[in-house]
Amino acid sequence: MTADLDEKTDRYETLLSSALSAAEIAPQEGTPLYEAAFECREMAESYLEDGRHFRSQDDPVNALASFSYGHGWMDAGARIGLFEVPEEGDLFTNP
Repeated sequence: MTADLDEKTDRYETLLSSALSAAEIAPQEGTPLYEAAFECREMAESYLEDGRHFRSQDDPVNALASFSYGHGWMDAGARIGLFEVPEEGDLFTNP
């Protein structure tokens, strides 16, 4: 059975948006790790915006790629401790 592109794009847009809402920057403000977390979050937000732009241009393949990359930034940041994230749910991979 093949994946439904529209369903998957919807799912990954929601996943990225929800991850951005759920994650809190963990390091103390003013530290290099805080700056790294801020930049990581900024990249994810940019990918969310890009994905939404691609969707508006009827380009679901690049939208899905953008949403996936954005979530990758958030998930990696959570994994290395840049973000405090909920332990339950499926927004982030478990260590």
